[in-house]
Amino acid sequence: MHTDTKTRTRALGAVALTLLLGAGVTACGDDTPDSASQTEVSTTEHNDADVAFASDMITHHAQALSMVDLTLDRDLDPEVQALAEDIRDAQGPEIETMADWLTQWGEDVPATMRDHVNSGHDMGDMSDTMDDMGHDDMPGMMTSEDMEALENASDAEFQDMWLEMMIEHHEGAIEMAETEQEDGQFNDAVDLAGQIIDAQQQEIDTMQGLLDS
Repeated sequence: MHTDTKTRTRALGAVALTLLLGAGVTACGDDTPDSASQTEVSTTEHNDADVAFASDMITHHAQALSMVDLTLDRDLDPEVQALAEDIRDAQGPEIETMADWLTQWGEDVPATMRDHVNSGHDMGDMSDTMDDMGHDDMPGMMTSEDMEALENASDAEFQDMWLEMMIEHHEGAIEMAETEQEDGQFNDAVDLAGQIIDAQQQEIDTMQGLLDS
């Protein structure tokens, strides 16, 4: 009996030690991903994620504004026209803010399809411009064919097509902004990402309601 008790005691001790070591390994394993996944936000410093966010979002916003430009000569419901102007009023200043950041950081401000159109080229050149820039693989970004189809849509088709495309475009911007929230370092850029998520989700809800009405 004495030998059996001693054996059981040793076995229990071994189990306890194994559990303790296992807990320690698990704890260490938990600490590493947490610390690695959190980027310390700074009011002065920036990282590559901030540069990518500002550069890509400028391009993304520019396409949204080009889509807004296509509404100017269209007979739209007042709610849709007001929404288009809201998008212009919000995203134009955001482009300027992000361009300022890139300049301060010594980074290039990307040329956009809207620069091309505003420099005197007509919208018919948009396809070549987008293909040259290679930006239609961003989340929610319309292809050159999409933009041409929107430009050439009949008045009867245009409004619903524009709303559907802008919903997809906004969803892509939200995805990009969420990445900035996860990976960005520059506080103002992370804050702007949050503002983009909130504003564009509200606009998505509005646009979906207009399509469903």
